[in-house]
Order: sequence, then C-alpha cells, then structure tokens
Amino acid sequence: MSDTPPIVAGTRAARWDRIVLKMSGEAFAGEAGFGIDGSVVAKLAEDLVAVRQTFAVDVAVVVGGGNIWRGMTGAGAGMDRAQADYMGMLATVMNALALQDVLERRGQPTRVQTAIHMAQVAEPYIRRKAIRHLEKGRVVIFAGGTGNPFFTTDTTAALRAVEIEAGAVLKGTHSGTDGIYTADPNLDPDATKLDEVSYQDVLGKGLNAMDSTATALCMDNDLPIVMFDLMGPGNVLSLLAGDSVGTLVH
Repeated sequence: MSDTPPIVAGTRAARWDRIVLKMSGEAFAGEAGFGIDGSVVAKLAEDLVAVRQTFAVDVAVVVGGGNIWRGMTGAGAGMDRAQADYMGMLATVMNALALQDVLERRGQPTRVQTAIHMAQVAEPYIRRKAIRHLEKGRVVIFAGGTGNPFFTTDTTAALRAVEIEAGAVLKGTHSGTDGIYTADPNLDPDATKLDEVSYQDVLGKGLNAMDSTATALCMDNDLPIVMFDLMGPGNVLSLLAGDSVGTLVH
C-alpha cells in the first residue's frame, strides 16, 4: 500500500453519478503493441485521479486483456475456444493489478474484483460489495470478464454497469478512433463521424462500436454508451462535464 495520502474527492456534479469505464487491453501496451507499458498505465491512472478530484462521481473500470492474450486469436490457431477465453480472462487480471498499483500510489483507494476466484490477489465479484466500495469513494476494477467463455469484455462492461446501476458505459478506444463512423475511417476517406446514433442503427448497420451482445444489453436497460478516444487528453473529464466527446449511443 502507498503512503500517499488519499485524494480529496471532488464535489462538482457530473453528467452521470456513476460510470463504468471500459479500457481496452491494447491501450495498456502503448506503441509496443504487446505487454504493459508503465507510462501508459500511469497516464490512464492520472486521468482517473483527475476525475475523482474534480467530480462527485463513482468510477468503476472494466479492463480488457488483448495486450497479453486474445481468446479469438488462440481459437483461430486451433486452440479450444473456451480454454483460450479463460486465458484471456487471466490476462485482464494482470492489467487490473497494474492499474490498481498505479492508482494506489497516487492516493486513490481501489479494489480489484474478479469473476474468477483468486483470493490471494483480488476479491471475488460481489455486486453489493462493489456498490459499497463505490459509495466509499474507491475505484472498483472489474477483471476476469464475466467468468464465462464466449463473452467479450465489452459485454462485461455492459453487464456490470447494469448490475451496479451506472448511468453510462464509457468505452475508451486506443487506436486514435474518436467515435463511431459511417464506415472504417482508415479505409474509407468519405467516412463521417456520428455524434449520436441509436442502438438499432449500431446493431442493424453493423457500426463499429461495442459487440452486439453488449449493445443489446444496454438497449434493453436504456443504458447510454459513449465511444471515445481513451488516450485523448482530458476526454473523460470533458465527458463528465457534459461536453460532446466521441459518439453517444442511446
């Protein structure tokens, strides 16, 4: 544990009182494309600390594991899909522990909760306990996906957000894409960014946002999704202040 005094929580009203921030695993790798880049994790942690110091908002985080292992890649190489997905869940725990360490050293109390039991390193996911941690000003990091193969961490973010009664899912991208476009902007120069889009359009037109299971779950529970550039300076702060950042799916 850090000797740094706990941060003083902000009092400014946020756009949503409670959020789930989805961080892609690839973001943790930085330019290396693989592994965990300490400077990138530090930047992500600093953004979270700034949010907690500015706003009266509960923050939960769902981390991916694609910087270490992707279940679909393993399955594509002939590995059993369920086995490959369980390996991916373990990768998310490594990212969660890295983020927790940096946050704690900056004075932000955290808890890591995993969908797969590993009591020596993290708490098991318990909904009521997670909510209590949030109410006490702790950042809760959800790892291990849903604990089930064949589900992405996008679906985990949607599921946990519904369970803890969050106001929105903020899906941070890592590749410079700052929202949802009519087509892949890297391939189609005529692609245009959408400021707002409906759940039905995301599902019906196959727009590049969260996977269909996650999107449908958010739609069924009237839970907004914001897709934005996680690495953009101050983007999370701007979103919570009510600025138009990324693409709002509702």
